Amino acid sequence: MTPPASTRPRDYTPQLRRTLRAVLVLAVLAAAGHWAWHQPFMAQPRAVARIAAAPAPEALPMPVDGVTAGRVADTFGALRGRDRQHEGVDIFAPRGTPVRSTTEGLVVGIRDAGLGGRQVWVVGPGRQRHYYAHLDDFAELLSVGDVVRPGDMLGTVGDTGNARGTPPHLHYGIYAADGAFDPLPLLRAAAASDDAPAAR
Repeated sequence: MTPPASTRPRDYTPQLRRTLRAVLVLAVLAAAGHWAWHQPFMAQPRAVARIAAAPAPEALPMPVDGVTAGRVADTFGALRGRDRQHEGVDIFAPRGTPVRSTTEGLVVGIRDAGLGGRQVWVVGPGRQRHYYAHLDDFAELLSVGDVVRPGDMLGTVGDTGNARGTPPHLHYGIYAADGAFDPLPLLRAAAASDDAPAAR
């Protein structure tokens, strides 16, 4: 006598096979993704992920060769015309002085236009945007998409844009999610750290 359908043991074999197939496919995809992530062609995405996850810096080196933080006037917030304020600091130096990245970061803009003239934008730790403006020239072979390290050359000091005719200088600004903030305290913090006596 055949038992009623409601009391027959259920056959889970097809469902188990489907589940095992899905797990196997996911494992293969995960292994392939892990392998690909560690290959040389993924160096840029790895660097971008690392930079985005890093905390915002508490101190920054001077971006212009041969200039100390003590020589930089704090002009952040000063009025510029009737309807805008200075969103950075001006770092004066002879024309052609190297301008270097203050952070590790991704070059997201290289332009020759507007108030900043020749300018480079770098997204660094904490997703802050670093703005290097009024450049006389760009570093050779610098391209959007490059990953730069602290000290890598971005260009040279100049007077392009609305600085035309003024003494050559770098306008250096930093922008966070809520807008521009004064970079000078970070430059001074790095200088103070460099000047501090070594621990005994």
